[in-house]
Amino acid sequence: MCGRYTYMFRWRELVRLLGLVHWPEIELTPRFNVSPTQLAPVARLDSKGQREGVMLSWGLRVAPGAPGATDSTRRINARAETLGRTPAPRWPRRCLVPTSGFYEWRTMPGSKTKQPYWIGREDREPYFFAGVWQPAQPGDAADCFAIVTTTPNPLMGELHDRMPVLVTPDDFSLWLAPEPLSEGDRERLLSPSPMPGFVAYPVDKAASNSRLDTPDLIRPVEPPPAPPSDPQGNLF
Repeated sequence: MCGRYTYMFRWRELVRLLGLVHWPEIELTPRFNVSPTQLAPVARLDSKGQREGVMLSWGLRVAPGAPGATDSTRRINARAETLGRTPAPRWPRRCLVPTSGFYEWRTMPGSKTKQPYWIGREDREPYFFAGVWQPAQPGDAADCFAIVTTTPNPLMGELHDRMPVLVTPDDFSLWLAPEPLSEGDRERLLSPSPMPGFVAYPVDKAASNSRLDTPDLIRPVEPPPAPPSDPQGNLF
């Protein structure tokens, strides 16, 4: 799962990295705790097949009649295993979600406490989540998007049982194309990335508060202490 993330770049950097032809006039402000329903930068193809940068709302509307669905229900992640297969064999519209890093919460051994971790590149350069988007529905302020997730690699497996799908520059065109992916491309693109050059470190629990959005949230903190061993364990 990916429920919060960060970005620390400007449009001009995304124009350089993605070859955007259109993008908003309003400049991006670095964000350190992007949360569901908020607007965030996304890259997609426009009606002419050119790459555009847009601000979309994080969270797809859930189909009417889905279990537990209400007018306010949003789906912030899309499982790679079901894309283009269920509930209908149709590929959703695809997009790229630029990021500088994301948070994941690890349940600490021997405790119910969850420790937030920040995961990003060591050089703090942007990277890109695979995303899907849908047009705005009545009552929506903007088109909506979700981040595609898959099974974890070894780094992420220490923190959670899911991770975002990452798209490298060589695959930008393939992922953004409107055509369905072949089975071979699907398997390759939606598999967990090995994430070379990435780090994952604990951060302050203030990151759990979606109302906070400051650079301090991604500052490393000391790892939480390991739980004490059970002295009775040696007796059996």
